[in-house]
Amino acid sequence: MADQVKLPADSFEPLDKSAHLDSEKIAAPNLTFLQDAWRRLRKNKSAVIAMIILILFFLAAFGSAFISPHNPNAVNPQFANLPPKWPGVDINGLNGTLNQAGSRVNAYAQAHAGSHFYLLGTDYLGRDLLSRILYGTRISLTVAVIATAVDLLFGVTFGLFSGWQGGRIDNFMQRLIEIIMSIPQLVVVVLLILVLKPGMMSITIAIAFSSWTTMARLIRAQTLELKEQEYVLAARTLGESSVKIAFKHLLPNLSSIIIIQTMFTIPSAIFFEAFLSYIGIGISSPQASLGTLLNDGQKNFQFLPYQMWYPAIVLSVIMIAFNVFADGLRDAFDPQTKE
Repeated sequence: MADQVKLPADSFEPLDKSAHLDSEKIAAPNLTFLQDAWRRLRKNKSAVIAMIILILFFLAAFGSAFISPHNPNAVNPQFANLPPKWPGVDINGLNGTLNQAGSRVNAYAQAHAGSHFYLLGTDYLGRDLLSRILYGTRISLTVAVIATAVDLLFGVTFGLFSGWQGGRIDNFMQRLIEIIMSIPQLVVVVLLILVLKPGMMSITIAIAFSSWTTMARLIRAQTLELKEQEYVLAARTLGESSVKIAFKHLLPNLSSIIIIQTMFTIPSAIFFEAFLSYIGIGISSPQASLGTLLNDGQKNFQFLPYQMWYPAIVLSVIMIAFNVFADGLRDAFDPQTKE
């Protein structure tokens, strides 16, 4: 019988460790979803560069109180409309000279500026343009961040509740969103200005009032799909509350959509604030935003184009960087993206 056969003790020998057998070696590192997304994002060079640019802009804007060379609201009529001047640089456009009557003249010598210099020049009231750009960028970013925070808080909650409940409640909430989306943002701003004084508060409320609808519809659509998944049905069968299911199962799976949509919402809010300030119903003087700087600069654009070019470049770079970074995040959070 086979069960009566006894093998000798030397029938089995341990493998030589020098053979370096790796039959059970894991081929890929064990990464979480966020770690894998960060790995994908780092491979996207343009997205990384855009992220670095945005970090620098945020640091410069919100640290403007410490790095601004001058008071952004200080008026110096004797130094009005001075061109940019960089010490030690002898390049037209950066050496403090202007073209007058076909010849270049030293504007700083004519204004008796002495040792004063302005890296980006001054405006029509003699205010430092660099300091006002830093201050204006902070105002624009603050409005966008606050409006986006409302977008996250209200839009995600609204979309989760609508998609989770379904039925008549979902239909009613979606009709409400359609009504809000049918009202132009400009009309909302004008109505708010009639009630509130023009400024950051009215613009922030106006942007937040209508920007959350896109987030809510995206979250609602994904919630309708996720709530039919097996793990959600299992949690409901085990008696988990809706709030716990939302925080434990739904929000982690919606995190990629939330982050990506947020990155697209911020530049839209920045542009809308700049547009409102440009047409004169946004940030009021003496406060500066990128929109008011563009409005002031276009008045002297024919003779002093730098007053409009510099804020326009800052606004364009911020918009492009946010969109490139958002595209990179979308690819990083998509598991089907080809590397």
